[in-house]
Amino acid sequence: MGDKKYTKPEYFYNRELSWTEFNYRVLSEAQDKTIPLFERIKFLSITASNLDEFFMVRVASLKDQEHAGYTKKDIAGMDATEQLAAINVKTHQLMEDQYHTLNRSLIPAMKKEGLQIINHYENLNKEQAAYVDEYFRKNVYPVLTPMAVDSSRPFPLVRNKTLNIAALISNKEHGGEYDLATVQVPSVLDRIVPLPSSEEGVKDVILLEEIIEKNLDKLFLNNKVICAHPYRIMRNADLTIDEEEAEDLLQEIEKQLKRRQWGEVIKLEIEDKADKKLLKELKKQLAVNDEDVFKINGPLDLTFLMKVNGMEGFEHLKYAKWKPQPAKMLNPDENLFDQIRKRDILLHHPYETFDPVVDFVKSAAKDPDVLAIKQTLYRVSGNSPIIAALAQAAENGKQVSVLVELKARFDEENNIIWARKLEKAGCHVIYGLVGLKTHSKITLVVRREEDGIRRYVHLGTGNYNDSTAKLYTDLGMFTASELIGEDATAVFNMLSGYSEPPVWNKLTCAPIWLRDRFLNLIQREKEHALAGKEARIVAKMNSLCDQKIIAALYEASAAGVKIDLIVRGICCLKVGIPGVSENITVRSIVGNFLEHSRIYYFLNDGWEEVYMASADWMPRNLDRRVEILFPVEDERLKEEVIHVLEVELADNRKAHIMQPDGSYVKPDRRGKEMVNSQDYFCEQAKQGEFVKEHKNKRLFEPVMAPEAAD
Repeated sequence: MGDKKYTKPEYFYNRELSWTEFNYRVLSEAQDKTIPLFERIKFLSITASNLDEFFMVRVASLKDQEHAGYTKKDIAGMDATEQLAAINVKTHQLMEDQYHTLNRSLIPAMKKEGLQIINHYENLNKEQAAYVDEYFRKNVYPVLTPMAVDSSRPFPLVRNKTLNIAALISNKEHGGEYDLATVQVPSVLDRIVPLPSSEEGVKDVILLEEIIEKNLDKLFLNNKVICAHPYRIMRNADLTIDEEEAEDLLQEIEKQLKRRQWGEVIKLEIEDKADKKLLKELKKQLAVNDEDVFKINGPLDLTFLMKVNGMEGFEHLKYAKWKPQPAKMLNPDENLFDQIRKRDILLHHPYETFDPVVDFVKSAAKDPDVLAIKQTLYRVSGNSPIIAALAQAAENGKQVSVLVELKARFDEENNIIWARKLEKAGCHVIYGLVGLKTHSKITLVVRREEDGIRRYVHLGTGNYNDSTAKLYTDLGMFTASELIGEDATAVFNMLSGYSEPPVWNKLTCAPIWLRDRFLNLIQREKEHALAGKEARIVAKMNSLCDQKIIAALYEASAAGVKIDLIVRGICCLKVGIPGVSENITVRSIVGNFLEHSRIYYFLNDGWEEVYMASADWMPRNLDRRVEILFPVEDERLKEEVIHVLEVELADNRKAHIMQPDGSYVKPDRRGKEMVNSQDYFCEQAKQGEFVKEHKNKRLFEPVMAPEAAD
């Protein structure tokens, strides 16, 4: 393993450009006319929020590299400057396509369905104009703070991601001289303002910034408003924390969160018809280059469309809200610990409810026989029942240890609040490890029973977040396995102290052991193929961009291993390279739920091995995070997880197939039964069905090992 011929730059896609391809796949859902209109609106909103985060983190990081003179090339042979140039072209095109979709497709379709977004004040009728003027006077004017910029008043701090209106104003008495002024569109007011209807059966709305723009003269009395245009900026939001120097990580992160508002401006969005003089002045004040200016043909910040999606009266234009079903492997009338003790239990979210995971912690908190609860928390919901249960457990005198990952991006503030609450309740709170993020999802309950101490463990592919568990597809497993219980204890001892176990029984952890484990599993399939045996790898993850893993997959493919990858987002691997990746397929599923589970299948000469993990095949997961890979060994559970992979490989509705040029296309459906994997799993959950012992043909048949053939 490790042949350098498989690491040529031309064998890899750039990570950031691969991400833009992913956002195009999300945009394609907004463009798909077979999807209900308000769901399409939602997907367009998602493309906008995705793009915001991409700029604040990924583009910001590349800008930092460029400023620092860092010239090292990525796996695709591109340095920071080359990447920024390519990203600039791609993202400008992406935003053009977003607004083309909005203006040419979605807005006309909304109007046809009885919702009209009036995009300019001049388009209001007399009644509406009078209503808006009164609305401004009563509700908006008292909240606004106009900020003029002149020799005595410097340009104010414009906060990250806020919507603002810039104006050129001139004093009526002096004339000739123009000053710049800016007003923030207040986020405390609804951006979508309902209007009196212009015609029966139509809901008319206008955006708040349009109302403010029309009434700017009331904010700058004795001045003439020459022109005014909405604008918005993105700032560098990538936190840089020297953990070795930070005496108190909690305080250092709080300090850095405030600095996010002051980060370098990396993107300026402004109306495409903006006055040239105004734009020039804004660029100067914000220190923005021409290439970082995005001229927008439509309303700025399309995340407001999520509010449009939530408007009442249009339920017929949305999918019916999915209600997670009871877990088919659990009996609600039987004690949870008794059921886990009998056998391992699999949960498939959001098709099945997340409640058993919450109940696991709640039951442990109340159970007089439970001695200790230990859990890792990466992202939790705003009002988390798990946090409340852990606090209750500590108050009940149990030993409660919680690792709260303060460095979970954009959840830092939320996690600080909950960490403090847990400490006050008497929990032992650990704030992650220096230089590493703790991304593993594990809960350990230690219970005193008649035959001695028993450990119960929950392991998952997703966060302990009851809110996102309704939106993200994830898998989790309860087990009372003695060997996994021993490993779970070792994980928490490693997190709270410095003890590393000499050996692991079943679990494999990053950053020390996981990379080698994956490489060895891939190598084993390669050796089976070279020995003339059938060899197969099926892997599902969020992102794939690790050079060593990709090179190992190329090597295995070249040896004859059939490899099917289900990668939702970034994928730096190329398919169809002659003699290198001809045996590899890549598909991405973008649907109503966000695909988040990580599953790794290895045929192993007929002795199938199935693993689930918190980790993707990315350098950050393998080298800079605490992650856990765990085996699925119970045969019935193994069949269930393999079935998940089978159905997703059969998906021809929401799957996009990677082409050799890096583009993605929907599969050819001609003459084939339509399969939407997410709809299938919803239906399966409603029926409470187990896999029917694969009486239906398996999409990949296991080869019976010779010893098992009898």
